[in-house]
Order: sequence, then C-alpha cells, then structure tokens
Amino acid sequence: MPKFFVKQEQIKEKIIEIKEDDVKHIRNVLRKDIDDEIEICNRDNGNNYKCKIKQINQENIICEITQQIESKAESKIYVDIYQGLPKADKMELIIQKSVELGVDRIIPTNMKRCIVKIDTKEEHKKIERWQKISEVAAKQSGRDMIPKVENITNIKNIIDNKQYDAIIVAYEEERENTLKQELKRLKNIKRENYNIGIVIGPEGGIDKDEIEILKQSGAKIVTLGQRILRTETVALNILSIIMYELEETII
Repeated sequence: MPKFFVKQEQIKEKIIEIKEDDVKHIRNVLRKDIDDEIEICNRDNGNNYKCKIKQINQENIICEITQQIESKAESKIYVDIYQGLPKADKMELIIQKSVELGVDRIIPTNMKRCIVKIDTKEEHKKIERWQKISEVAAKQSGRDMIPKVENITNIKNIIDNKQYDAIIVAYEEERENTLKQELKRLKNIKRENYNIGIVIGPEGGIDKDEIEILKQSGAKIVTLGQRILRTETVALNILSIIMYELEETII
C-alpha cells in the first residue's frame, strides 16, 4: 500500500488533508480514485493510519482514517552517519540506501581530503535536495519517520558530541580492530536502545591527523576487512551489519 507523510496540522480528528507534490503523485502517477486506500504517517509522532480517499481536488486530497496501524518499521538502534563529502551522485546514493537500511540521521562532513567543496550559498539548496531524497526513500521503504539530513559539519563537532554509546570510524589502514569486535562489546550490555555514530571518509579517505583526533576523543577505529570499499559502499556495509548484530540484543 502506498505510504505518505503529513504534519500534525494536516490531521483533524478522522480527516487528513494531503497537499503539495503528493497530490500530483497520487492523482497522476498512482492514478488513485475515490475510496481507494493509502497509508498515511504522521511525521511528527510516527503514528500510521490506513485511510480511504474521499475527495481528489487540484490542490489537495481529502482522506478519512479507517484504522490506526501498529508499525514496527523503526528500530531502537539509532545510527547517525557522518559522511565525508563525496561527489553529488554518490551522496544521493548514500542517502537513499542508508534511509532504506534504517539510518536515523545523515550528517555531511567536511574533511581534509574532500574533493567537493560546498560554499554557504550552495549549502541550503544541497541540504534541501538531499532531504527530499531522504523523504522519497522513507516513503518507498515504509519508514515511520524521515531521517534528517543535517547541515554540513566537521571533525571537531563529531568529537564534541557526547550522545553516543560508540563512535565507530571505518579506516582502510586499520589492521587489527574489527567492526565485529566493537559490536561484540556493545552486545555484552543488553539495553533498550543504542546510539551509534559512524564516521566515513570521502573518496580520498580520512587523513591520518583526523584519525588521531578521533582516536584521542575515544572513537573506535575499525577495519571492514581485506578489501578497500568505495565511500558509497561503506554506509551500506556498516548499517547492514549493525542492524543484524544488535537487533537481537534489544530488551
């Protein structure tokens, strides 16, 4: 069943108003009609509803809630990805697939070896586009929330962030400490949720000085195996492993 997101203000008792781009998509692409069913999620609290279409207008679509749905789409493993700025097409792929795999937030990060440089004038437009990609991926994958693409940050802001149970850094020159070992340490403590930060370098990798700063702040530097992965592959690899390994340990 197609899924759409609305704000709390669009819900009035049992009536939901769909606006903007979703109207064209429902009417012209999906070719939905009166009494057809769609799923709608309140993006402000994650509540899901099965709804029937009651009116199809040029500017809006009016739906009636027929049932509140219990959804288990969201994990209690909260993963933020600090992605070293890659080329545009790669960033879009990283966002799309990370959202499908359950990421909580994506934070583009300036690093020494970033080829791409985004000035403050361009940043707002970039973030806006990346956020739209996140929303489309969230709809497609049946998420109950739209992961946020944050403003561009830097290494210092990562190490100043104390909210995580672990900050894990994928580094091609690490030879001993593995992702599996770090996740095993986390698994030893059963808990209601995990908060994990993942740091991924751009095409040129993470500079040694940045690795040293992260290590001194308590970040865990890990190898992902014998092969060197492209930057757009790393998030997919790590997210898949984290979700698989830690889901079973949640209380």
